Amino acid sequence: DVQLVESGGASVQAGDSLTLSCAASGLHDHIGYCMGWFRRPPGKNLEGVAAIAADGSINYLDSAKGRFTISKDSSKNILYLQMNSLKFEDTGIHYCAADRCKLLVAGAPNFWGQGTQVTVS
Repeated sequence: DVQLVESGGASVQAGDSLTLSCAASGLHDHIGYCMGWFRRPPGKNLEGVAAIAADGSINYLDSAKGRFTISKDSSKNILYLQMNSLKFEDTGIHYCAADRCKLLVAGAPNFWGQGTQVTVS
């Protein structure tokens, strides 16, 4: 079973920084999977924030470029999202996800975490 558990969500002020973590297990049978972060702003659709492939290639939502950094510690199976200069519009439930890159990029990964709330005021 693949399990993804996010942590690190909090209520912060605009301009603050925050790091989200996602502890992954069960992915050892899914070599080559992409991992990524999605978010659901209040009253809006789910949107992809950042994704990282097994080869280390990275993609970001335009609004996240220059402010957010996705990284992973493969030895610990932890995915991170470092968020700097947070804005009100970054508010939302942030989810960790994993699957084949094609599905992740399409916004349809099969494996999701439970989400962690980020509130920027």
